[in-house]
Amino acid sequence: MNSRQRVLAMFAGQAVDRLPLMPITMMFAADRIGRKYRDYATDFRVLVEGQIRTTQEFGFDYVSCISDPAREATDCGAEVQFFSDQPPAIVGERALLTDKGRLDTLAAPDPMGGGRMTDRVRAAALFKERLGGEKLIEGWIEGPCALAADLRGINNLMLDFYDDPDFVRRIFAFNLKLGLQFAQAQIEAGAELMGIGDAAASLVGPSIYREFVWPFEKQLVDGIHALGGRTRLHICGNTTDSLADIGRLGCHMVDVDFLVSMEHARRQTGAHQVLLGNLDPVRVLRNGTADEVRTAVAACHRAAGARYIVGAGCEVPRDTPLANVHTLQEYAAAHGT
Repeated sequence: MNSRQRVLAMFAGQAVDRLPLMPITMMFAADRIGRKYRDYATDFRVLVEGQIRTTQEFGFDYVSCISDPAREATDCGAEVQFFSDQPPAIVGERALLTDKGRLDTLAAPDPMGGGRMTDRVRAAALFKERLGGEKLIEGWIEGPCALAADLRGINNLMLDFYDDPDFVRRIFAFNLKLGLQFAQAQIEAGAELMGIGDAAASLVGPSIYREFVWPFEKQLVDGIHALGGRTRLHICGNTTDSLADIGRLGCHMVDVDFLVSMEHARRQTGAHQVLLGNLDPVRVLRNGTADEVRTAVAACHRAAGARYIVGAGCEVPRDTPLANVHTLQEYAAAHGT
């Protein structure tokens, strides 16, 4: 059973020879090949090199096109600041849709139009050329709430839920259309799993999540499945009160951040939902000892049960001791379902 087969078997509810290992690495991967993060986030060849080096060194079961949340927003025309060795950042105080009226004239950019989205699609294609059939290839898109926060500004969006709910639904509809187009381009290039990053969704309460966010996430998940892709939902932060609804999305896997109890996540999402996580990326994975990492991942595994993929609550920090990442590898290799 190779890495790709292992993950797909886990998704299908079949026995696996060992637990899949799928931590998110971005700056950590760039550092493994000695490249500045700006290069990693702007040149698909650097990203692919870093991911392949990392997956080979630590036995990960996948490679990912993820680098930062500003790809779609950049191509829409948002102001984005780039740094030498940090992720790009959207300039929130000059958000593209500070004037809500601009949404009426905003055209969804073509994912193959030569912008930052195209660079990610090219990463998926290069992964397929080099690793097709061996490692699961993961594309990435922003979820409806996260992209709305990028385009409108997070503070403005939070007020819009109360002041202008119709506008929220219209911007979410725009984001849904763009997300499906971007996902389709990556799937056609070689991605089999689509990560959906919707971090801003952790900042709303369960009633707003259920009324506004969930319907568009559900359409996005179902749309990706119709395109032949699998789905991974990644919402950074505390999703404790929304997990029952998240479990109804039908995602192939759901990441659980360290702020959430894994026992609670299992109860709320149901016995069949594949869960990943939820080690504290900083206090445990980066700052802990190998023994502490081993104890923590074992506790996560016990709480999650058989439908479990080894990983941290969020991105592996760039300065995490290599021994600690190898501990995740050793644990996954020693445990099956």
